[in-house]
Amino acid sequence: MKSFIFTFARPYLDWIDSGHLFRKPFAWLYTLYAVIFILIPIFSLIGAIAGSIFDMPAKTIVGFLLIWLVICLASWICFQIWWDRRQKVLGTSSEGDDFVATPVFSHYIQTLGETIGTWIAIVGFFGSLVSAILLGSDAQYIAYKLGLNFGGFGLASMIISPIIGFLIIVFTRFLAEQARALSSIANNTSKTN
Repeated sequence: MKSFIFTFARPYLDWIDSGHLFRKPFAWLYTLYAVIFILIPIFSLIGAIAGSIFDMPAKTIVGFLLIWLVICLASWICFQIWWDRRQKVLGTSSEGDDFVATPVFSHYIQTLGETIGTWIAIVGFFGSLVSAILLGSDAQYIAYKLGLNFGGFGLASMIISPIIGFLIIVFTRFLAEQARALSSIANNTSKTN
């Protein structure tokens, strides 16, 4: 039955099977995440201004600006992660591979883990450092104004944040590599049979 009625969807099915349906939208999603990370410092600043941060004592304003610069740094690094990986996700599978969604999704898990781990390590450590040196009890207020409502900053956070960030990166990388290894073995096995 090679009639048009039974085969008109063949190009669409071939497109799905080739992996383009998965790789292209994920590249677009990576681009969207990159843009979001560029906007985070802007929205943090707008929120803090709306919350009257500049009506506070000078020590609090300086502390806010230093923590905001840390957020700018972390956002820029996370932007670069997503921007770099948006091209790499396009090469996660090849034409003729039977397993095309798993490598794309595992790449997403890895990139998401790298971003979250990096953010936690940088903002947690340096935010805590600025808080410990400059802000003291005002740190909770700054955290609230920046939208970082997670129990505040302290010496423990300065130590724990980089460790948690590192563990998130390692764990998500491990999961992603396991998924890629399985799909690679499956793709190579299907090609040899």
